[in-house]
Amino acid sequence: MNSTVEQHLNTIPSPCFVLEEGKLRQNLQLIDSVQKAAGVTIILALKGFSMYSVFPLVHEYLSGATASSLNEIKLVNEYMGVPAHAYIPAYRDDEFDEVLSRSSHVTFNSWTQWERFSSRISSAADSPSFGIRVNPQYSEVATDMYNPCVPGSRLGVTRDKLPDRLPAGLEGIHFHTLCENDSHTLERTLEALESRFGDLLHQAKWVNMGGGHLMTREGYDTDHLIGILKRFREKYNVDVIMEPGSAIAWQTGVLVSTVLDVFDSQGIDVVVLDTSFAAHMPDTLEMPYKPRIRGAYQEPVADKPTYRLGGMTCLAGDFMGDYSFDQPLQVGDKLIFEDMIHYTMVKTTTFNGVGLPAIGILKESGEFEPVREYGYESFKDRLS
Repeated sequence: MNSTVEQHLNTIPSPCFVLEEGKLRQNLQLIDSVQKAAGVTIILALKGFSMYSVFPLVHEYLSGATASSLNEIKLVNEYMGVPAHAYIPAYRDDEFDEVLSRSSHVTFNSWTQWERFSSRISSAADSPSFGIRVNPQYSEVATDMYNPCVPGSRLGVTRDKLPDRLPAGLEGIHFHTLCENDSHTLERTLEALESRFGDLLHQAKWVNMGGGHLMTREGYDTDHLIGILKRFREKYNVDVIMEPGSAIAWQTGVLVSTVLDVFDSQGIDVVVLDTSFAAHMPDTLEMPYKPRIRGAYQEPVADKPTYRLGGMTCLAGDFMGDYSFDQPLQVGDKLIFEDMIHYTMVKTTTFNGVGLPAIGILKESGEFEPVREYGYESFKDRLS
């Protein structure tokens, strides 16, 4: 049964993240076809999508997930029922043993971290497999905030800091330098990786290619990706792991919001919403990018009602503009922000005491299922 978010606007709370279950399954099916054809392992990256209510669905197609904190590791254990692939930029002394007990793979971010914790590594059969994150000093990510290869980056080890031989107990090479890129970017990245770390790749048992592989985006050449992965895997005789963040939940859901106020401000028509760009959609300000709104024009159109959209916090920069609409906006109108499930839900805050958006699922059956709503306790629990 086909159903749209618009058909449920009277029952969906506002603001609310709405995941479309059928679209998530379509993404997972495509990703599963890639991992099977290429002979690689693709896992979920929690930093991009942590909606654990659908982890059982994700686990139908993906064997596990990667985590970047002990909290994320516990979420993988609890809701996927498997050990996590752990990568944390710096491990804490008081957490390290628990990380080991809850993980199948543990990647160190620096050589100093490896030297510090390697003495606590067990040779037991159920011990995790350990790896080191490297910095190939090549990335095509244009925004410095998302580029792990900028000079002075704290993410990964450059070749001059590594020995000629991987020490006993260190089995994996991990890199992550992509961000919503295509297979041709990966191909060029692998060339840089091999030119600097080729000798170590021949010594490794596995290579984790990180995330940023946007294989579910329209036009992505999955056949080209499969060819690259097969050649790399066979050349170095390694297991290949990928951990996309955006690709899993790409175009799988929306953020529903409501117009609270409309007024003129020095010749500019302003709209205040019951959501916040700063608190609920921080990527739009960090990246930055202008989110799409269903039925709206991304840029001002002459002779059409045009508005500067603002959030409900008192931060002066909590706005996004300008959009045009076919009809004037009124208090109570609903706006649907497209593609707000990946790297959005995971970054929400309660700044200014603004309530977090609710979470719901548009089921494959066509029914809307509320998952969770938040109130005062959610705000208070973050403070003391």
